[in-house]
Amino acid sequence: MSRRWIQNPNRCADEYLDGIEDFIEFARRHNPGATRIRCPCRRCNNTLFESIENVGFHLVRNGMIETYSIWNLHGEQVDHASSSNAPRVDNVEPIGDPNHQVMGIIQDAFPFASTNINQEGEEDLPTPIDSAEFEQYEKLLKNANQELYPGCENFSVLTAIVELMHGKIKYRMSNLCFDYFLGVFKRMLPTDNCLPKDHKHAQKVLHGLGLGYEKIHACKNNCMLFYKEHETLDTCPICNESRFKMTSQNRTTKIPQKVMRYLPLKPRLQRLYMSTHTATDMRWHKEKRVDDDVMRHPADGEAWKEFDRTFPEFAADPRNVRLGLATDGFNPYGVLNQHHSTWPIFAFPYNLPPWKCMKKEYMMMTVLITEDPGRSIDVYLRPLVDELKDLWTNGVRTYDKSTGRMFTLRAAVMWTVNDFPAYAMVSGWSTKGYMACPVCKEDVTSGWHAGKVCYLGHRRWLPWDHEWREKDKEFDGNTERRLRPREWSGDEILEQLNRLDFAPFGKTVSRTRPSTHLNWTHKPMFFELPYWSKLKLRHNLDVMHVEKNVFDTLVGTILDIEGKTKDTIKARLDLERMGIRRGLWMNRDSDKARRDLAFFSMKPNDKKEFLKFVSSVKFPDGYASNIARCVNVDGGKFTGLKSHDCHVFMQRLLPVGIRHLLPEDVVKPIMLLSRFFSQLTAKTLRRTDMFQLRHDIVQVLCKFEMIFPPAFFTSMIHVMVHLPEEALLAGPVNYRWMYPIERLLGELKKSVRNRAKPEGSIIEAWVQYESLTFCGIVFVAQKSEMLQFLSPAKP
Repeated sequence: MSRRWIQNPNRCADEYLDGIEDFIEFARRHNPGATRIRCPCRRCNNTLFESIENVGFHLVRNGMIETYSIWNLHGEQVDHASSSNAPRVDNVEPIGDPNHQVMGIIQDAFPFASTNINQEGEEDLPTPIDSAEFEQYEKLLKNANQELYPGCENFSVLTAIVELMHGKIKYRMSNLCFDYFLGVFKRMLPTDNCLPKDHKHAQKVLHGLGLGYEKIHACKNNCMLFYKEHETLDTCPICNESRFKMTSQNRTTKIPQKVMRYLPLKPRLQRLYMSTHTATDMRWHKEKRVDDDVMRHPADGEAWKEFDRTFPEFAADPRNVRLGLATDGFNPYGVLNQHHSTWPIFAFPYNLPPWKCMKKEYMMMTVLITEDPGRSIDVYLRPLVDELKDLWTNGVRTYDKSTGRMFTLRAAVMWTVNDFPAYAMVSGWSTKGYMACPVCKEDVTSGWHAGKVCYLGHRRWLPWDHEWREKDKEFDGNTERRLRPREWSGDEILEQLNRLDFAPFGKTVSRTRPSTHLNWTHKPMFFELPYWSKLKLRHNLDVMHVEKNVFDTLVGTILDIEGKTKDTIKARLDLERMGIRRGLWMNRDSDKARRDLAFFSMKPNDKKEFLKFVSSVKFPDGYASNIARCVNVDGGKFTGLKSHDCHVFMQRLLPVGIRHLLPEDVVKPIMLLSRFFSQLTAKTLRRTDMFQLRHDIVQVLCKFEMIFPPAFFTSMIHVMVHLPEEALLAGPVNYRWMYPIERLLGELKKSVRNRAKPEGSIIEAWVQYESLTFCGIVFVAQKSEMLQFLSPAKP
């Protein structure tokens, strides 16, 4: 049977119409009883299923894929011997044509448009949409079909906008610069061209993809949001502060005192299933993950598995999304304003495979706050928590491109990822004072040493019959009889919080807490989620900041760096007060007292040798920054070390540099600490190794208590004892630390164009990035699908 009719450009010719009838008959014969088949038109691209009648209509309207001459996806047997020798096509016109790509984007963004919704009894069909969404679809379709200028075949209006906006985002072009070049291009083109005249008009077209945001007014004092039932109020009912700024009476529009930007989560989760490859990857954790002793993904952790056992209905559909939440503040002004900070809140899906899980392309900004909210962050979390509750209870109807069917998408937050100050804001437990550890809570061992709160007592994690429990002078002067601190379940914490009465949010409210509240500052809003109290791990300790703070404390002490060492005069006097380690007491001669160099600190010549060694080290390109620039050999200190510099220094340089410069009793626990962080931050973890690390870190901390003064043991030193346990619960730490979030914050800082309104610049740049990222994912998916289809079958 000749199939040259597929190449016929005249789709009204008798040859072409007869060929369509032959194809329909072929499909009916090879798919008996099927009501829907793959549509091979240029728009559906054999990825969408349509009714047989609709397939015939699509082939007349759009034309068949010109290279689809072997109908293997509709039942035709492929001759492997002949197809294996067929030349591979690398440049495919439907993929190279940007207009076809943009039509695919519209088809993915509005899957209802290419599906017959009038059939009855088909539960997998997309549901009808409202008039506003259909209007957006019509506008996009008009721009996609409209020629850039009469006679232009390569670019439509939408294609040109996507290409130009992609270049703007990629090369960080300012709006003013973009407007200039857009005007130049418009003058270069024929006078009757349809290119937008400036950035504002181009942006309106991309808004049709549905990735927008909402502006929600907030009280100036962070008391509440003017949201839902309070949307019509003009004053805050808590502090009576006006909602709007005082302006001239002639002004027609009112200016709000404070604005929060909220980016709805549902459409962003739906976008994950609008590309075939992304939709397939969203099931990776269930279908392709290897379940053995090695932890490679959060799904390998005990917290994930316990969640599946507790909520089997949610776990039954692997397409339901598991989310992580992260927040942190940054200064968009740099050195120009030291007081302002911007706080975005990000969500990232854990369903994706490890090589995609924490990539910027799949992170979703949900909230943008214009200042440090403190404990009032729950005020700004209200829209997000409401949407998360609805996603858990009702879900949202979503089109799955990989199956061509609709399903009800549900989502759950597995945990949050924050640094220690933000941990206190989100969890409601203050990370300062005598009960700073959010895991041990009121059972932590702390005391006042050298003018600050210190955290000792790590012998409590040793076995009951360990010999170190009986020693007193080597530690804090006391024997240890207590057991390790108890573990609190989510239900117990919720019950405790329900008994407490907290003051309302806002800057004008007194912060004094009664002693019965312990370190609780407020009841976290996340407990409104039905599953939150059942989670085994709700908030993660950020290993990135823990490692950096431990490094600063340790290196500052062993190098005896002024201002950073914990071996101070106050620390020596504290040892005298406790009556332990007489060799470290102040040396008093007549009327003077001096602090001699401790045995755990390097001598001046050794310090200089160590710094010269560090400055001489060369790393492979891309492995680490130039640490030598941070070394001041003459000054005897480090300056400007970043978190990743400390990460590399702790695990690679420190154990090598100190091995012959300090006593063996000091070097061994430091090397053991270095190995601890090296194994903990590996991309894959073995459960047996984590059990060993849980034992090793207790040994390290106990040895440190025998070496360093109590002032050495800050809260960051103490929380290391909990890191292996969290790794067993949640898997590798590279899914639960702040490195990807900090990199993303750096990108957001660069997007500030209007310093008078930094949050406006950030949110607009982010929405553009999301839209173009979605376009890019669709482009890649279309190309991959076509090349896979054209690739010769393996014999």
